[in-house]
Amino acid sequence: QVQLVESGGGLVQAGGSLRLSCTTSGGISRINTMAWYRQAAGKQRELVATITSGGRTNYADSVKGRFTISKDNAKNTLYLQMNSLKVEDTAVYYCSIQSGYIPVSDWGQGTQVTVSS
Repeated sequence: QVQLVESGGGLVQAGGSLRLSCTTSGGISRINTMAWYRQAAGKQRELVATITSGGRTNYADSVKGRFTISKDNAKNTLYLQMNSLKVEDTAVYYCSIQSGYIPVSDWGQGTQVTVSS
């Protein structure tokens, strides 16, 4: 089972930027789809963005135009560039391996993103 480790979170003011990373214990070039999720306190985990092996991306409406998902197959790393951050982006962010829209990998510890006003 591939292990996923998220990093890059922190405290940032509204309007600021962060780049999250997700390193994997195995190669990702053949993984069909990977994704970023987030879970705010007291809320359900929600899908933020996905990327296919061919580089096709998809975003939740709430982050479209502000977040960019990408991956570096050589480094076995998935990224989430987050710009124009809003207070409502505050959450723990997780990466996953997907089967379609279903996460099939074990959840890592996540990385906390806190956006202050």
